[in-house]
Amino acid sequence: MGYSFSGRTINKVGVIGSGQIGPDIALHFAKVLAPSDVEIVVVDLSEDALERGKAKLTKKVDKGVASGAFKADQGERIKAATVFTSDYEKLRGAELIVEAATEDVAIKGKIFSQVVELCSPDALLLSNSSHLEPEEIFAPIEGKGRTSVVHYFFPAERNRALEVVPGAETDPEVASWLLRFYEEIGKVPIQVGSRYGYAIDPLFEGLLQTSALLLEAGVGSAKEIDTVAREVLGLGVGPFTAHNLTGGNPITAHGLELLHTKVCSWFKPPASLLEKVEKDELWDTPKRGEEIVVAAEAKATIADALRATFWGLSAEVIESGIASVGDLEMVVEIGLVIDGPFAAMNRYGIKAALELVQAFKAEHPEFPLANCLVKLGESGADWEIPYIQRQDHDGVAVLTIRRPKVLNALNGDVFAQIEAQAEAISSDDSVVGAVITGFGTKAFVSGADVGFLAKIETPEQGESTCLGSQRPLNRIEALEKPVVCALNGLAFGGGNELAMACHARLARKGLRVLAAQPEPNLGIIPGAGGTQRLPRLVGFEHAARLLRTGRPISGAEAVEIGLVREEVEGDLLSAAISLVRKAACGEVELTRTPSAPLEGVPGSLPETELGHLSTAVDAVICRAILEGARLSLEDGLALEAKLFGEVVKLEDMKIGIENFMTKGPRSKAEFLHR
Repeated sequence: MGYSFSGRTINKVGVIGSGQIGPDIALHFAKVLAPSDVEIVVVDLSEDALERGKAKLTKKVDKGVASGAFKADQGERIKAATVFTSDYEKLRGAELIVEAATEDVAIKGKIFSQVVELCSPDALLLSNSSHLEPEEIFAPIEGKGRTSVVHYFFPAERNRALEVVPGAETDPEVASWLLRFYEEIGKVPIQVGSRYGYAIDPLFEGLLQTSALLLEAGVGSAKEIDTVAREVLGLGVGPFTAHNLTGGNPITAHGLELLHTKVCSWFKPPASLLEKVEKDELWDTPKRGEEIVVAAEAKATIADALRATFWGLSAEVIESGIASVGDLEMVVEIGLVIDGPFAAMNRYGIKAALELVQAFKAEHPEFPLANCLVKLGESGADWEIPYIQRQDHDGVAVLTIRRPKVLNALNGDVFAQIEAQAEAISSDDSVVGAVITGFGTKAFVSGADVGFLAKIETPEQGESTCLGSQRPLNRIEALEKPVVCALNGLAFGGGNELAMACHARLARKGLRVLAAQPEPNLGIIPGAGGTQRLPRLVGFEHAARLLRTGRPISGAEAVEIGLVREEVEGDLLSAAISLVRKAACGEVELTRTPSAPLEGVPGSLPETELGHLSTAVDAVICRAILEGARLSLEDGLALEAKLFGEVVKLEDMKIGIENFMTKGPRSKAEFLHR
C-alpha cells in the first residue's frame, strides 16, 4: 500500500545503525507507518548490536501494549514491520534512509557512499547527527540536493522535537517537505542553519559545562545543582541527570571541544566531565523522591549562573541567524523540557536578564554577549515570540497556530497575534484570502489556557476578558476576503469558537473527536462567541446539546449538523487553500454566520441530562442561547460577555477552575450548583 504524503510515496524506510538511537528511530517510523504496510529495515554490521536493538524495540513495544499505549494487534504489527539485518542489500529500493551511526564524519561519509548505490536518485538521504555539519557528512556523494541532517532527541520514539538541518546544496523543496512530513507523523520539527552543534546542543551542553564548573568550584553538589536547575529553569530533570540518562558525557565532552573552536571560545569540557568520561562514571544525582535542601546563598549563585548561561546562549543562537525566536522557544520546550528562554526572560525582566548575563560574562570573559540581547535590554522592550506562523501560498495567507506543548491553546498573546494578522491580511493587496490551521495532527486549538482564565476574579474582569477574546475573532469574521479554517485536529472551547468565526470549516477525515464546548466542565460558559455563533450555524437543538453538556462530536457528526463543510482525505491544507481561491474568484460562496436576530426562538430549551455539571452554570448558558438569539450577533456577543461576568460570581466557577488546575481535565468537579 505505502504511505503517500505531498507528492511522495514511501514503501520502505531504512535506518542504519542499531546502537543507542537507531532502534528508537525505527520504532517511531514503525508506529506511524506500519498501518500503511511500510517496511522498516534496520541495518548494522554488528550482529550483537542488531540483537540488542531488536530486543530494545521489542521490550518497548511490549511495555506499550501492557500499559495500553498500543493495542495488542498494533504491537504485533509494529514488530512485524521492523526488520533487523546486517545485509545492506535489504535497503535497496528504500525511499527514505536515516543514518544513525557513530558521530564520526568519516564513518557517516563511508555509509552514504555505499547507500547511494542501493537507492533511486530521488530517495531522501538523512543523517541523524547532533553536531556535524551536513556539508561535511555528505561531502563524498553526488546529488546532495536530497540530503539533510535530522537531529532526533532522546528518546527518539517519544521526544517530538526534531532539528532539520539542510546543507548548502540541499534542495529547498526537500527541506520544506521534510518539515511537513515530520509534522504529519507527530514530530515538532524546526529548520536550523548549518553550524556545528546546530541550535539546541550548545544550550544543552553549555548548561552541563556551567553546572560542572559550579560543582568544581564547590558552590554546590551535583544533587543540589540539579535541584536548583529544575526549579529555576523548569527542567524535567537536571543537567547531570539528563547526561546520566542519555549516556551523554562522552559526546558532550567531544562536542564542547569542537564548539570551542567552531562556535565560541567559552565552550570547553570541564575537568570533572573529562574525568567522568575517562572513568566511565555517572554523576551523583538525586534519587527518585529524594528531597534536596539547598542553602539560600548557594541557591542564588547557582540560579544566576544557570539562567545567565541558558539565556545568554539562547540569545547567541538568535544572533547567529541559524534559528528564529519562535522556533527556538518551541523546540527547547519540547526537546529539552525547559521553560522557553524568551518567555522566561520576559517574565524575569529583560533588563534584569541582561544584567545577569553581563555579570556572568564579567566572570567568564569568553562567554558570548549577543548584541540583540543588549539592545533589547537597553530599550526595555520584551522579546517578540510569534505563536502564529504565516506563510503565503500564491496569494493565500496560511496562519498556523504553533503552541504544541499545550496543543495550540489560546492565551492573550495568541489572541493579540490573531488580530494583528487579520489587520495585515486586510491591508495586503497581494492576498486574496486566508487559511487558519493548527500545528501538528492532534489539535487545531485545544481551548484557552486555564491559567489565563484562573486570573479572572471579578465580574468586570470576566466581561472585559470575554470582550478582548471576541474582538480578534470578530475581526476575522469581518474580513471581506474569504477565511477558511483547516481543522487538522480537535477544536475545543476557544478553538471551536475561532473556527466558527471563519467563513467555512474543513476537517481532516476520520477524526473521532473533533469539536466541543467543554466550558461547563470548568464551571463557566463560552466567552468568545460560542453561545451566539453555534445556534446560528447548527440550530438550537444541536447547539444546546453541545453547549450544555460539553460532550464532543466527531468530524462526521460536525458535517452532518452543518458545523463543518466537509471532511478531507489527504492534503487538508491544499484543500483549504483551493477553497479560499474558489471563494475569492466567486466560483463558490461561503456561508458566513448570520448577523441578524434569529426567527423561531423557542421560549425554553428541552430538559437535558447534565450529570455532575452545575445547574447554576447551565441556567446562564440557556439564557445566553435564548436571549442572544433574539438579538443581533453583535449585541448577542455583548450579552455573552456580560453573562460570563455573572458566572464569575458563582462558587461553581471557582470549584471548576481549581479542580481542573489541581486534578486535570478528566476529573469531574464536585459542583454545589450555586
